[in-house]
Amino acid sequence: IKMGSTSTPEPSPAPAPASVTPANSADACYTFDADKLAELRKKSPWKDDAKWFKSVSVSPTAIVKMMTHCHSGVEKGLKKGGNPIEVMGLILGRPDPLNPKTLVATDVFPLPIEGFETRVIADDQDVVNYMIALGESLENTRKEKFMGWYHSHPFDVGLHSHCFLSQTDISTQLQWQRAEDPHGNPFLAIVVDPLRSLAKNVPQVKAFRVYPPEYESPVANECPDGSVVKEEKTRLEKWGSCWNRYYELDIDYFMSNSARNVMDILTQNLWMRNLGTTTSLERENRQRYPERINAVTNKIKMLDVPSIVAKSQERKMGTRISRSDSGPKPPDGQHSNDGEIQKACDGVVDFATEKIQETIIQVAKKDLFA
Repeated sequence: IKMGSTSTPEPSPAPAPASVTPANSADACYTFDADKLAELRKKSPWKDDAKWFKSVSVSPTAIVKMMTHCHSGVEKGLKKGGNPIEVMGLILGRPDPLNPKTLVATDVFPLPIEGFETRVIADDQDVVNYMIALGESLENTRKEKFMGWYHSHPFDVGLHSHCFLSQTDISTQLQWQRAEDPHGNPFLAIVVDPLRSLAKNVPQVKAFRVYPPEYESPVANECPDGSVVKEEKTRLEKWGSCWNRYYELDIDYFMSNSARNVMDILTQNLWMRNLGTTTSLERENRQRYPERINAVTNKIKMLDVPSIVAKSQERKMGTRISRSDSGPKPPDGQHSNDGEIQKACDGVVDFATEKIQETIIQVAKKDLFA
């Protein structure tokens, strides 16, 4: 996605205590020392190091809003009978004064931009006006600034993730970095792969920063994730044609202690996981389904059923005789045959019981939530 670069309105700094001490480390990302942040912005150490930042911490609010927006673009495009739509938004946050090489993303705001791959179907001036109005509205309510942008790559699920920067993306990100980095506001780019996220049931998100044009990596064939890949085809498939012009930041997610305690209570009973997942529909289980049927079938085929039935009848007859006159005992080997039959029967019963339970669960979910 390409859009005109413009300086975002900077909120006037709000008064803050000289020192803010979080109650615990889990809550540290929800507050900051305004004086230390101002000092970090003034020094701007990232101006002298192209790979200064190493990671980004993302809040639950930011990742949920980001994923919801990107998935809405997929649904909107498919409902129109076409391809999924690429969407874009802005990230609110700051550098972390406690960990200067970490960026903190606290919130995101969708923009009225829609496109297919690199073609935008919204007027750039409208977007700029929207951004200015949004920035002005946040001046009185938020202490952070716009410090990044995100967009989706809703391409077909393939071998590799589509979280990379295209040539147009790099041009856009470089404009942002040139406009914002020198003023103490380092800018970040996040790419979301919504279709792969849906397929894997896990957010497929990556964060990047772009090298300045004069930068040359000292490591030959170094990819954005720091790996060295000699095959040109592999580099292009994973990272695009500009694989050597940007680098990846590690992503982690932070959550307050209160929210984490609630999640721990909910997940202890596993009810959320049971309602949110369907084991029988997972790809691995679907692939193993024929194998399990064949395994049970082969066990039954290996049994000489007519012979076993005949011996079973003889054993029953022998048991009756033994009760009356303590006659001959059942021949050796009959107990082993019984064991093989029991194993085969147990395999069939276990498999059938599992499928019945899965069907009951699906019917129950449908009745509850349909």
